[in-house]
Amino acid sequence: MPRMLDGAGGERMPDGQPNGKPNGEPNSEPLVLLGVRRGKREKLMQAARQALGLPAAVVVDWAEWLDQPALLTASLAERPCVFKIDSPGDDARLHGMLIRQGCEALGIGMSRLPDRGEISVSGEWFAGFTLALQRVAAELSALSHVKVMNAPHELLLMMDKLACQQHFTARGIPIPRLLGPIEGYAHLRAVLDEHHLNQVFLKTRYGSSASGVVAYRRNSRGAEQATSSADLVQGEGGPRLYNVKRLRSYNAQPDIVHLIDLLAGQQTYAEAWIPKPRHGNGHYDVRVVTLGGQPAHRVARVGTRMMTNLHLDNQRADVASLLGEKDHAALEQTARAAAATFPQSHVIGLDMVVRKGHAHVLEANAFGDLLPKLLWQGHDTYAAQLRTFSSHEA
Repeated sequence: MPRMLDGAGGERMPDGQPNGKPNGEPNSEPLVLLGVRRGKREKLMQAARQALGLPAAVVVDWAEWLDQPALLTASLAERPCVFKIDSPGDDARLHGMLIRQGCEALGIGMSRLPDRGEISVSGEWFAGFTLALQRVAAELSALSHVKVMNAPHELLLMMDKLACQQHFTARGIPIPRLLGPIEGYAHLRAVLDEHHLNQVFLKTRYGSSASGVVAYRRNSRGAEQATSSADLVQGEGGPRLYNVKRLRSYNAQPDIVHLIDLLAGQQTYAEAWIPKPRHGNGHYDVRVVTLGGQPAHRVARVGTRMMTNLHLDNQRADVASLLGEKDHAALEQTARAAAATFPQSHVIGLDMVVRKGHAHVLEANAFGDLLPKLLWQGHDTYAAQLRTFSSHEA
């Protein structure tokens, strides 16, 4: 029986046994981190550096850098260093700054900023984020002494879920079958009819984690259900969607129509529903963190409903006790192959379904290393990435 852990990682997981091994000593060069000052990711990175006897990382705060672009230049220009781009997180001020820059880049107006947690203007946000990372890439191109952990162009590709899956398909990486963009509820029904399907997953192109994801299914009697972490709320000017940390099932057609139509405005696409292997009264998928192209940390995410993201109060389980020999081999081979298509990304989080000797990649996560207390060869994801990193040129 695999040992279960709470979703927050309150207990340490056993180490995995990937083939790759960390280098004997971590890279001792200074680390410059573009991230959120005093955020949970920065705290974990600083703790890892302290545990390894390394000096604290120099943190360039995302919002401060957008206000003062010279901050990053000054931090990178002084001496040879390692540079990592971390997630901008969910800070409301920073979110608004990126949306405004995206609207300017797209040449469109903005009537209002979204409420906290509201699922809207994701394309505008991504346009602003793209512009920011293009600026980072331009700076790095003139700084040959900087060793880059995650190249901006690869990071952007992973954050565009649809483009990333198309990237994998073109390179022979197994993924759920893509069914194309969805323009609304009526179009979804037509796509299902065309492909003779009764269940499908919908994802917003630029959504993070489970935000904007819908598990939709119907039966021959006309009943239908849409399950999502998107909460449908009636507001001024009509219904709005908010991302919440719980799943909700919609069974009434008017609600489902509103849900799908609103998400279609966020560039939603459909993919085939791949059954996840069962465990107990639930089912699971696997998050694998690759370091330098090699599978390292891995954890099974076990839930009783369609989405197994850990932030939705699902549980962790030990992968080694769930997968047989053929499944382990499929996981390792597919994770390596997927990571190899991003050769300039030292750290990647891959969400995978592994069953009956086959593995499919559900998503690649550019910032998929936030897994507190998950160990590989005695080190958490932050200490391990420092120990295994040598150089990825931008």
